[in-house]
Amino acid sequence: MKKETQRKLVYTAMLAALVVVLQTFVAIPLGMFTITLTLVPIMLGAILFGPASGAFLGGVFGVTVAVQVITGAAGPLSSAMLLQAPVVTIVLCLLKGIAAGWVAGIIYHALKKLEKNKLGVILSAVSCPIVNTGIFALGLFVFYAELINTYAIENAFANAFTFVMIGCIGLNFLVEFAVNVLLIPAVLRIISIVKKQLKL
Repeated sequence: MKKETQRKLVYTAMLAALVVVLQTFVAIPLGMFTITLTLVPIMLGAILFGPASGAFLGGVFGVTVAVQVITGAAGPLSSAMLLQAPVVTIVLCLLKGIAAGWVAGIIYHALKKLEKNKLGVILSAVSCPIVNTGIFALGLFVFYAELINTYAIENAFANAFTFVMIGCIGLNFLVEFAVNVLLIPAVLRIISIVKKQLKL
């Protein structure tokens, strides 16, 4: 195994550990769900090492979320989702993370070929939370319509749509989106340092 490949694997493993730590210990409870910084290392892996690495890190994120859902640590709505459709809930946890990392990697590396690296970083940072949250919201509407209707009524929302967009994902998404975008300068610096070390 080449040294470069070994270094990439080490960096990916470090990012995977960071994903688990951030999701487990740095998640901030807010409303029905929690705000997390976990998308940042996923985005970093996707940019530095490609879509496969992004998808892998997204999968680690998905597994960690699935464990939290199963143990009840992810909140009451997640527990209700698991009770109603266990397999769908676990698949949704995995799918949204994997897709977010994969899409971020695809976007960056497509633009890298056009020598638009900074634009690639920006669009990767933007796409990661959009894909993650978008798949989750779509899953709620498709598979849990009755459940979210019940929650909307219980929490005094006008309808299921406003409950999902405001009560479930609104503020969470905005914070995660802002964190990803605001960290772009730091991300660019990290990418520059790692690329020099790995001679990418």
